[in-house]
Amino acid sequence: MAADAETKWTTTIIISKSLQSHETIRMLRAQQHRIRLSDSVECGSFIFPQSGTAFKLVEPENVQDESVVVERIQKFVQVHRNSFVLLYAPFNGKRQLDMLSLVQQKFFGTSLRILPVRNNVDILKGMLTIAKATSKPHVDRIRHRMEVARTRIVERSPVWDMLRNLT
Repeated sequence: MAADAETKWTTTIIISKSLQSHETIRMLRAQQHRIRLSDSVECGSFIFPQSGTAFKLVEPENVQDESVVVERIQKFVQVHRNSFVLLYAPFNGKRQLDMLSLVQQKFFGTSLRILPVRNNVDILKGMLTIAKATSKPHVDRIRHRMEVARTRIVERSPVWDMLRNLT
């Protein structure tokens, strides 16, 4: 854990131009991530090319027609294989909970994952944690750690000892 804190992770993020004045961009720049604004990505999107993940920010307060939101999320899921919706619900009001329920029902069984967030810090923490864990050098390190842990469990397990003695 201390090694993770010591190594600073930065990456390039392609962000929808519709978010150019959003507070998260300032926060990402403060952490020295490279930001590329683009008109060609879906409105409200953050794309992490190195990890192959994409995030769509949905703010229920700004939604006039829920069918438009569902349509945009469907388009987003079709374009991005590893996709997440950041459902911004700072107060958990009835409208936010209804939107969360609608999105969950419409996209149940798809590859879309929904991440409810309350503030910009949650948005940033959620995106960066997922993007870092799925980026190439880190995913290899995680797989190696999982393999080492599995090996240790098998070596030290009394059940495995008993099974070895039976054969």
